[in-house]
Amino acid sequence: MKSSVLTRYRVMAYVTGVLLIALTLCVIAEYVLKIDGASKATGIVGFAHGWLYVVYLVFAFDLCAKAKWPVGRMAWVLLAGTVPSAAFFVERRVTRELGPKVIARESAEPVKV
Repeated sequence: MKSSVLTRYRVMAYVTGVLLIALTLCVIAEYVLKIDGASKATGIVGFAHGWLYVVYLVFAFDLCAKAKWPVGRMAWVLLAGTVPSAAFFVERRVTRELGPKVIARESAEPVKV
């Protein structure tokens, strides 16, 4: 597996996590605090999170497939973008596990000229 696969997963995990926390705050502002204009922010952030979550799913699925993980573990990684702040913890565990393997593989590959 190339390091780019892990890098793009990590970027999308952080983007998805930040947007989900922002969406949670917007929903709280709209429904609990009843702040004017919060519904517009909720719509914008919700739309962005929804589409970027789809991109996250594609990258996470690609990572899990290349790591040859079982379906249960793959589901755990894919669903991390639906629980506020879970994406950060799951990303950290995935990086700790796959990071050394990616580095070892890249240092073992011959240099192409």
